[in-house]
Amino acid sequence: MPEITRERLERYLSGLFRMPVAVTARIPLRESKASGAAKEYGYGHPLKVEFTVGGERYAAVLETTSPGPFGHEHMADRARMMLWDHRAYNALPKHVRSLDVGAFDHEGNLLSVANAEEFFLLVEHVEGAGYILDLARLQEGAALRDLDLSRADALCDYLVGIHSVRGPDPGLYVRKIRELLGDGECIMGVCDSYPLPHGFITAALLEEIERRCVAWRWRLKGRTDRLRQVHGDYHPFNILFREGTDFTVLDRSRGEWGEPADDVTALTGNYLFASLQASGRLEGPFETMFRRFWDRYIERTGDAEILATAAPFFAFRCLVMASPVWYPSLDESVRRKLFSFVLSVLDAPRFAPDRVNGWLDAL
Repeated sequence: MPEITRERLERYLSGLFRMPVAVTARIPLRESKASGAAKEYGYGHPLKVEFTVGGERYAAVLETTSPGPFGHEHMADRARMMLWDHRAYNALPKHVRSLDVGAFDHEGNLLSVANAEEFFLLVEHVEGAGYILDLARLQEGAALRDLDLSRADALCDYLVGIHSVRGPDPGLYVRKIRELLGDGECIMGVCDSYPLPHGFITAALLEEIERRCVAWRWRLKGRTDRLRQVHGDYHPFNILFREGTDFTVLDRSRGEWGEPADDVTALTGNYLFASLQASGRLEGPFETMFRRFWDRYIERTGDAEILATAAPFFAFRCLVMASPVWYPSLDESVRRKLFSFVLSVLDAPRFAPDRVNGWLDAL
């Protein structure tokens, strides 16, 4: 947290009130140590600021949130909290009013963002063709090329490289596993998006999958030594190839750190998905790439433990691929096989790449 100097406060407040402001006092506020169980933990360090504007005296409290657990590890987490607070404080009768919401720049200056309605991201444009086009060509019956194998190897080796970077905070692994279940974009959020009933898919079936995934959360959350740098959404729509094996990845959006199985299941799960749509089984070029990817990854990382962590990540990816919202025209037989795979893989103690076809008919 940058030093909140008198000069920086006066410059910021003068811009906010659009006239000169003089800061007269800066007073750190602390939690009261009342009798009974004292509150020893707080999210930030509030600072009372006394100032004058046009001869009038004012007082305000500058609130910050410190990095830490409870979903506050990342700057974006803390920004989300502050942005929500600003609107919500002023929408409730008798609640203390929020005067502004702002940010510190890299020099410690205070900036207002209170007038923001939505945020945007501007990124560079990169040429390339989506990797999904390679898979679509194979689905249509094209022969497996040496280039297809080379590209799969390159995508595997990319993960080997980024997964070699260990994460900084074991608590982020616990958070990643928790978010795999509870985040709005992940297992429970996807389940909630299903229009029910939908053919064989019922609330009871989705509830059973969630129950099994909760059990997996408690199996995995202690494996904090596995925290690694990840992409987080490593599927064929987020990979652009140019000539040969030259590629760029897109849309990393779920944090920097996590479980390596997240990335490996995202891509190999799409090999399975493409094969199921083509023939109802994992076979042909897709089985070759699927098995080759898993073998190569484990050989190059030495991480055979990934087979004991993959199940709930496969469950997440398959729930997306089987979704009537995401894939409304998907053949019902493919949805059924995806759900059979999910139930089977969640029931097995370890994922076994050579058992996939035997897991497609549990329903």
